[in-house]
Amino acid sequence: MEAFDPAELPELLKLYYRRLFPYAQYYRWLNYGGVVKNYFQHREFSFTLKDDIYIRYQSFNNQSDLEKEMQKMNPYKIDIGAVYSHRPNQHNTVKLGAFQAQEKELVFDIDMTDYDDVRRCCSSADICSKCWTLMTMAIHIIDRALKEDFGFKHRLWVYSGRRGVHCWVCDGSVRKLSSAVRSGIVEYLSVVKGGQDVKKKVHLSEKIHPFVRKSINIIKKYFEDYALVDQDILENKESWDKILALVPETMHDELQQSFQKHHNSLQRWEHLKKAASRCQNNSKNDKCGPWLEWEIMLQYCFPRLDINVSKGINHLLKSPFSVHPKTGRISVPIDLQKVDQFDPFTVPTISSICHELDVISTKEEEKENGAESDIKHRTRDYKKTSLAPFVKVFEQFLENLDKSRKGELLKKSDLQKDF
Repeated sequence: MEAFDPAELPELLKLYYRRLFPYAQYYRWLNYGGVVKNYFQHREFSFTLKDDIYIRYQSFNNQSDLEKEMQKMNPYKIDIGAVYSHRPNQHNTVKLGAFQAQEKELVFDIDMTDYDDVRRCCSSADICSKCWTLMTMAIHIIDRALKEDFGFKHRLWVYSGRRGVHCWVCDGSVRKLSSAVRSGIVEYLSVVKGGQDVKKKVHLSEKIHPFVRKSINIIKKYFEDYALVDQDILENKESWDKILALVPETMHDELQQSFQKHHNSLQRWEHLKKAASRCQNNSKNDKCGPWLEWEIMLQYCFPRLDINVSKGINHLLKSPFSVHPKTGRISVPIDLQKVDQFDPFTVPTISSICHELDVISTKEEEKENGAESDIKHRTRDYKKTSLAPFVKVFEQFLENLDKSRKGELLKKSDLQKDF
């Protein structure tokens, strides 16, 4: 894969926005079938340009308007905001207080840095295949709940381009939700609570909510390989002391002694489970048994959501198909059928797809040398690069949105016929 050099970004972006960005699909998404008048025109876009120049409240009349502006500005980053009461680019002309955010997809932002207290392989912006499993578990847990517990149908999961994932829930009814309802949904999905100073961040009650139970079942599939082998969470005294801080003090001495006798995390974890069930039989006050084991598993593996991103209707979130200026990776949609196979390190970078395009264009020019052929190729240039399968995932998502929109319109017309 072509190595990404940030110094080349301005030139690469010109090519990317001119020939590779999937404008038609992008517009088809945010226009939502044109059902609501001015829905696309009232949407806020925000562009971050070179040297962190930040332009908010951009809005566009149509696809070609958006294309022209993106090709003129070549933004380093694109963020999508809410659909407002008025056109965002005219917000200064609207009388004070009248310009209001009205609708937006329900969004979730999961960032690897929020797991720094429980991952041992990397910290801050770094990720590796050993900790990416946290994102795999997060997608499975949150997506299952959105689909089964809430009944949301249209969920677009996107790789952020560096160290996290985003989810856009796009159902019509969901885009209308108030900030209070959004907060309630995030609250429902939050199990790990407390800042850096709080050691024990998970407290289960005796009756375990089905959402938590189902989440534990998902974590169980990954826990041994991820936590005990890759992260080796009971490798040495320093690492097991962190876990002892999560169990009742009455168990500390016995566990310290037995941990020293055992040779690896797998054996130590087995011993901890046995000790917890013994403690359950003897203890009246401390919560032990499987609860203890589950609390540790949840603290080390359960998704950590950025609540503010989901709560605010006017909160901006990085757009799909935006380029990450530090890694050069494209924010690509993730295929929900292949979450376990998704590898952030094989996601195309802007340099790799521009290079692929160059190679192909050179070959084609040699073949044809015809001027009019250029127009024909331009429309489907991304199909010739490794961006193609990700655009296909996006198109499948749009297909489902279209189908259910048509279904709703038919339902409405049938109801009207009944009167």
